[in-house]
Amino acid sequence: MLPGTSTSATVLDSATRDRTRVLLLFSLSGRLRPRDTVLGALVDRYDYGRFASHLMTSQDVLPVPVLDEQVAPRRLRLPHGDHGLGLASLRILVVTTPRGDATLVLDCAFAGETTAGDLAAWLATTCFDRERIELDDRPLLTVLTGQLGGRPLALGQNVHQLVFPGGRLQRELLSADEARKAILLNEIVYRGRMPWNPATPYDASLAPHVRNHGVTLSALGRGVSVQAGWAPHVENGLMLVAIGMISALAVLQRTRLAAFATMKANERALTDSPTEIRSLITRLSAGVNELQLDLAFGVEAYVDSLLIPEMVMEAFQSSLGDALGIRDSLENSARMVERLTSVISARSAALDAELAERDDRRDRTVSGLVAAATLIALPPTLLLAFFGVNGTNVDEHRSILDLRAYGTAYALAWLPFVTLVLIGYVLLRRIRTRSGSLLPASDDDAVPVPPPRSPSGSRRP
Repeated sequence: MLPGTSTSATVLDSATRDRTRVLLLFSLSGRLRPRDTVLGALVDRYDYGRFASHLMTSQDVLPVPVLDEQVAPRRLRLPHGDHGLGLASLRILVVTTPRGDATLVLDCAFAGETTAGDLAAWLATTCFDRERIELDDRPLLTVLTGQLGGRPLALGQNVHQLVFPGGRLQRELLSADEARKAILLNEIVYRGRMPWNPATPYDASLAPHVRNHGVTLSALGRGVSVQAGWAPHVENGLMLVAIGMISALAVLQRTRLAAFATMKANERALTDSPTEIRSLITRLSAGVNELQLDLAFGVEAYVDSLLIPEMVMEAFQSSLGDALGIRDSLENSARMVERLTSVISARSAALDAELAERDDRRDRTVSGLVAAATLIALPPTLLLAFFGVNGTNVDEHRSILDLRAYGTAYALAWLPFVTLVLIGYVLLRRIRTRSGSLLPASDDDAVPVPPPRSPSGSRRP
């Protein structure tokens, strides 16, 4: 159990929290492959209560912690100050999926009471100025890079902040009337950037998604979730779900960019060498295979309720997925990858057809050259055999080019082959110029077209 919380013996999933807890989730760009460490599995780092049995069976799919450090709160510095909110505890984790998609987690608990306005300003600073967060007067990622063995880290585009209100803020959110509750939630979820005016008409596209169960409350937007009244093991389960969704969103964005890069590589490839074309197709196919693996094991593995099949987790996962638009993005990205696969397959088929045609032309050319050489060589062979015979018709004092004396022999040697060439030429001309089509014509001059039907299904007169 985390400090500052107390649980009820009869309501296992709800609790009263004394201190507000905030989990900052930042996606990291690039790949950070998991490695064997003494940290073990993520399920061993937090208390997941009754959800632990589900996570134990799925721990090979879950993100793996590569860094877990309890840090003194005073070491963390924000670019615009702490907005009057002092930290009581700070825990820094870096987790990465089996595919190498990393997420930075800052687990923060505040020392005193928190108001919605101060909390909104603190959330805005840690989101929009996250590159300027420092640890020991040095950029946070620089410190973490050194602790991870010099692997360069960079913040990605995706941020989600889980807020677990405590103390007076929790009590106010759970007991206030709907108007006051809407004002508080609107300020926290939109980080103070969307002022609430109760006089304006209700707009579902701007209002956070709210679930109020009496003793618990859940409200979320794309970047901030407010979860009040939950027990620590539920909070940790929600954190795990959010990590998976943020990681999946980062994979989708990377996949989309990689798909466009593959498309451009296919369009810009200018080569006539079959070897280079085959090499290009191999590279493109390998890239598409990686995209398919990313979609399957980096996105689809985290967007359903199979990891933690519990109603609380399913409701949060479904709502957060809708807010992030992951399912639509997944479908669109999958279609893009499928079409890339079709394009690469078509290019491979076109290359095979072109190579087959080239081989056919080469074989025809070689066969023609062999036939021509044979045709040309036979008459001289016959003539040489004639002149090599010691016959009475051969005069050793005459030249073999004397057509007066040997014209008949030349005619007998060349005439059959000239006749054969002429007959072959005529036959080829007849084959090429024969009438008719390769496709048989229809028996009727025109195929009757049925008349259009009216909307009622009957034929028009």
